[in-house]
Amino acid sequence: MSKSTLARVGVLAVLIVVLVNIAIGRVSNGFDLRDSLIPVDQIHLGGPPRDGIPAIDRPRFVEAGAADFLQPDDRVLGLRIGNQARAYPVSILNWHEVVNDRFGKLPVSVTYCPLCGTGVAFSGRDGNATRTFGVSGLLYNSDVLLYDRETKSLWSQLMMQAVSGPRRGERLEALPLTHTTWTKWSAEHPGTRVLSTDTGYRRDYERDPYAGYASERETYFPVNATSRRYHPKERVLGIEIAGIAKAYPFTELARSGEKAIVDHIGDQPLKLTFDAESETARAFDADGRQLPATSSFWFAWYAFHPDGEVYTAPREQ
Repeated sequence: MSKSTLARVGVLAVLIVVLVNIAIGRVSNGFDLRDSLIPVDQIHLGGPPRDGIPAIDRPRFVEAGAADFLQPDDRVLGLRIGNQARAYPVSILNWHEVVNDRFGKLPVSVTYCPLCGTGVAFSGRDGNATRTFGVSGLLYNSDVLLYDRETKSLWSQLMMQAVSGPRRGERLEALPLTHTTWTKWSAEHPGTRVLSTDTGYRRDYERDPYAGYASERETYFPVNATSRRYHPKERVLGIEIAGIAKAYPFTELARSGEKAIVDHIGDQPLKLTFDAESETARAFDADGRQLPATSSFWFAWYAFHPDGEVYTAPREQ
């Protein structure tokens, strides 16, 4: 057999292996799922290929006064580290889902899943190296699966953990992020800088590709646990401490009639603040430090924490 024939046979053998792996669900969007911590049959193609939703790797920012593309009630994810405050408009994140940023020497990835309404910021420190994320095009429980550019491991945004690849099982360090309105964030942080629409990509940031989704009962993709306790798109503040997860539905926070609620998760006391007008909820520890917490649709939080605790406001006797 000639060398050229052997080469063709080798290429054909590799192609057959790839096709078989794809057929049995071991490979999807170019990611090897054979060691997945989550059921492979519950990982869904979201539609776009890997990086079809492009992360922003060179973010540009403008001063608050120059953010004339924002309306007062527009939603932003606000992040403050040290004396630096930045706002990431949801209208931009809807199209990109990941912003790989840096606060001084600290690398940070701000992530957003429009299908779950979840914004989570992670430290990008990886020992002495930096970890950056892209959008895999895959979903688990309707939530975005990120991938790190360095090892091609898949990471669940809401699990905050690598679910396949070389980093399988490793966890991410979440940072306190505030999901609020532009008016409220800019009032609290007048020196904030704002992610610019000059992203390097051509997108219509004035158009919401998910318009109407937040009020519909339906979800676009299946989840492995559901609850009719609240509207599927009811907003909750989800917190996990020492393995205990608890959801604070906004309707319950509003019913309490209190702007500050004292509660506890396990043995840890905490205080929650809630502003009904801007639909902003935050959690703080006993020393007043803001805790990492996730503003999420109820269906998404429940899908990941079906046995978690749920806060209910005291009922009048």
